[in-house]
Amino acid sequence: MPYEPDDYLSRHFQTSGIDLADKVDELVTLVAPSDSPNLPLYRDMLITVIRMAQADRNRWDAKIMLQTLRELENAFSTLEQFKRRRKVTVFGSARTPIDHPLYALARELGATLAHHDLMVVTGAGGGIMAAAHEGAGLENSLGFNITLPFEQGANATVHGSGNLLSFHFFFLRKLFFVKEADGLVLCPGGFGTLDEALEVLTLIQTGKSPLVPVVLLDQPGGTYWKEALAFIEKHLRDNGYILASDMHLMHLAHSAEAAAAEIAQFYRNYHSSRWLRDRFVVRLNHPLNEAAMEAINRDFSGLCTDGGFTLQPPSELERDEPELRHLSRLAFAFNGRDHGRLRELLNLLNQPRHWAGASAHA
Repeated sequence: MPYEPDDYLSRHFQTSGIDLADKVDELVTLVAPSDSPNLPLYRDMLITVIRMAQADRNRWDAKIMLQTLRELENAFSTLEQFKRRRKVTVFGSARTPIDHPLYALARELGATLAHHDLMVVTGAGGGIMAAAHEGAGLENSLGFNITLPFEQGANATVHGSGNLLSFHFFFLRKLFFVKEADGLVLCPGGFGTLDEALEVLTLIQTGKSPLVPVVLLDQPGGTYWKEALAFIEKHLRDNGYILASDMHLMHLAHSAEAAAAEIAQFYRNYHSSRWLRDRFVVRLNHPLNEAAMEAINRDFSGLCTDGGFTLQPPSELERDEPELRHLSRLAFAFNGRDHGRLRELLNLLNQPRHWAGASAHA
């Protein structure tokens, strides 16, 4: 997301007769590299903490901020070593017994994702979480545990390892489940699983989270997600509570291989995306041919607020990601609303016949 300085914070200290700007700048300069593009961000972070200290409201508020900052910094630091590996977050019931067909399916899922060089992220507990990690093995597993006075403990695969993070706050744990995910697989579960499913879909539908594949995985012949989708279609889609295209944000699968294939297919050409001011840029592994551009501008014009789709070189605004400069870019003024239709566009981009030199990929 683009950085916008919070000028109100600076004005607050100026009008209160306390000028801390120079001291804050001095402190930031002492600890951060002088050429860091993050200097304005660190400055505003410090001013935010100083503002809270000046208000000095109550100890509970201060402890919440301290714990939040500590957990965020620790998570960022720990996950840096896995930064360039794609990851899939797996949700499901911690109460799934080891002899249940879903346990075996989750274990196979973990092994299949690892075979595709995808790390498996779970809540580090038992049931589906333990099965997925068991199949993936420690090298391909990450656990985001929640610290509770009872019940929740890390499973045997990640327990005591550097691949385990423990969180005090549920909201921070949820943040990293989604932030680190290049794909999500949801197995049958209880309130927690349904909560995660609906929250993930809401974040993607509203553009608060990047578009990633969401797979609803059930055992062969299972009706858990089939009936859930029927409810969504009848009561949400048909009543206009969601767009019809929002149904493309989910994919139902009944095997580990089908779930992994759906995620792998999503990244066949699509690499990543980001906003560059008012333009939405889709980065691609393969450039598009002229026929693809004609089809996109003809069939997906409704995604644009104005103009159409264009191919463009890397922008100076992307200098924070120099390793991605070689990728092709499709840019347009996205309406920011129809993410289900955007998913349909990405499906088209992932078809080899739309790539430059298509015959070589056929």
